[in-house]
Amino acid sequence: MCGRYVMAKATPDLVAAFAAEQAVGEDVAPSWNVAPTDNVRIVTERTHRRDGDDDGGSRPAAVRRLATAKWGLVPAWAKDPKIGSRMINARRETVLEKPAFRKAAVKRRALVPADGYYEWEKSGGAKIPTYLYSPSEDPLAFAGLYEFWPDPSLPEDHEHKWLLSFTIITTEAGDALGHIHDRTPLIVPPDLYADWLDPQLTESADVQQLLDAMPEPVLTPRVVSSDVNSVRNNGPELILPAQGA
Repeated sequence: MCGRYVMAKATPDLVAAFAAEQAVGEDVAPSWNVAPTDNVRIVTERTHRRDGDDDGGSRPAAVRRLATAKWGLVPAWAKDPKIGSRMINARRETVLEKPAFRKAAVKRRALVPADGYYEWEKSGGAKIPTYLYSPSEDPLAFAGLYEFWPDPSLPEDHEHKWLLSFTIITTEAGDALGHIHDRTPLIVPPDLYADWLDPQLTESADVQQLLDAMPEPVLTPRVVSSDVNSVRNNGPELILPAQGA
């Protein structure tokens, strides 16, 4: 699973890295210990007609946005947003079948930028915190899904009427990472960013084909301090090698 990750890059850096045309929502402070229910940046692509477009059957333009969303997907049909704390991950193997995720999988896909993520390797009775990141130090892009949840207690025109939330898709870890944890975030390579975000790709079979096309990532593991175990701890020291590691 993915339950903790790092996103310490500033908004302008993310806009550049993901070729976003707009940055919307409240800015988010750098975090070396992102936890479920935190607000973070995600990348989405939605269609709309630009000013000056005619209505003669032209294809709506797709706009790529860097948006702020809560980690833990809240389905539109949910009665209580607290359900999101149980929806931080979606399994690649069943994402097109589960009621909470299947509509988002064909209509609302996102990239979730990350510098790296944490897993805990079991060793005897201990769990060893390990930070995994790209050897190039380029940002990773987790495959994500997002939803808009309407708060029934607020009027339609209220600025906080719609909650934007997301989940991270996980998959079986390959041989290179399987000894650390049996699940890992599904990571989208740069050459598939446009395909994953494409709002015109809405057929389940096409989405499944795209999921199957995701290659196994090349990541570097680093044993880090147990300080990361507490969500109260945050800072760049969390990703430094543990003493004696």
